[in-house]
Amino acid sequence: MKTILANEQRLCNRVDNLPDDWDFERRGFRNAEIDMSAIIFGASEYIKDGLLPLTEYLGSSEWSERMYALMDDIWKYAKIETEVGLLPDTSHEVAGDLMQALARMYWQSRNPKYKEFAFRIGDYFLLYHPPHKSEYLQLDDHGCEVIGGLAEVYLLAKYEDESRYQKWKNEMHNLIDTILKLGRNEKGLFYEAINPQTGKIKRDALTDNWGYNYNAVATVGFIDGEERYLNEVKFVLDNLLEFKDYPWEGDGADGLADSLEGALNLINRFPFEPASIWADYTAERLLKKQRPSGIIEGWYGDGNSARTMLMYALWKSQGCYLEPWRADLGVGAIKCEDGALNVIVTSEWKWDGKLKFDIPRHKENLKMPFDYPRLNQFPEWFTVVKNKIYIVRVNDREDKVSGEQLLGGIPLSLTANGKIQVRIIVAQD
Repeated sequence: MKTILANEQRLCNRVDNLPDDWDFERRGFRNAEIDMSAIIFGASEYIKDGLLPLTEYLGSSEWSERMYALMDDIWKYAKIETEVGLLPDTSHEVAGDLMQALARMYWQSRNPKYKEFAFRIGDYFLLYHPPHKSEYLQLDDHGCEVIGGLAEVYLLAKYEDESRYQKWKNEMHNLIDTILKLGRNEKGLFYEAINPQTGKIKRDALTDNWGYNYNAVATVGFIDGEERYLNEVKFVLDNLLEFKDYPWEGDGADGLADSLEGALNLINRFPFEPASIWADYTAERLLKKQRPSGIIEGWYGDGNSARTMLMYALWKSQGCYLEPWRADLGVGAIKCEDGALNVIVTSEWKWDGKLKFDIPRHKENLKMPFDYPRLNQFPEWFTVVKNKIYIVRVNDREDKVSGEQLLGGIPLSLTANGKIQVRIIVAQD
């Protein structure tokens, strides 16, 4: 993977660190002329959809270095003059991508320039060009990114700039209120696009990105203690089963993957049984699209499907995983009402290895103030905290271990067709 990353930079970098499309047949860039708008768009997508979730999962790495280099050069070539100063792009999609990334990059690095860039875009939209006062607001992807991005920089202002937060608050709530009032069907699912000025629905298909918009609704609800926003999230999750066979994006795998991704982020915060049943059903729909070769549809969107199925698998294992992995292994987990985690590990053949656990990545890798719902994350389910003490039972043997020890993994040995049950709970003080 590191070789791929190195080759990507060697071949694709065109304007400083900013990449452009490389044509392997022609052995050169796909476009003869440099189009800075397209290059900035591609770099923002690369950050938001690729490097950002990797950084959240891995922490500092070669991929985060690539992310910071891209962001720095995006702003180096910011040439659009606006009321708030120079911006690299003012479209809902690209500006939304940048806000989501800048907020998280600031939390991780605490470099004030990323906060300043994030606030500059936030000012542009919430003080001068509110999306809910436009004539066309896309609630589908390639437009809805601005809603999630504004929610993330709004949270940043809440913690880092109280006066700006207060200046933004009314318009932020107006944005959320507008999409909730004009952008949904009677069961809470969002349409693809609306005209906020006339109240008309411009594209009446239901967007597979409904969950992305509800990430923003929930985040603002958490920030401001607005129960009405949180109740709207619960409302749509309670109604999902009525749309279990809906043909998201023409029933393509990409639409199913996006819809499932959004649901998993919300189920993580609002564990509603109807939504969980819907998620299982939708995962089966998605899995049925995979061919025996492993290919799903044969385009780059297959990566999106693979990412979402990883999210689904981590939900079913509550973030647990096995090292070394093998195709005949199985791991599944449920969290009990008392807070304990029950894990089952199975193997078709003899296996020796370790059961390993997730950490609170929002805190350890990104240093966020709390784990707010956001696009392009792998939700945290059961996480181990280093300074806590845990009681671990493997079959009938019970031990007390530190979180740091637990993060090293629980050694397991399975016979052919073997099964081991593990129970973990935080020790009482």
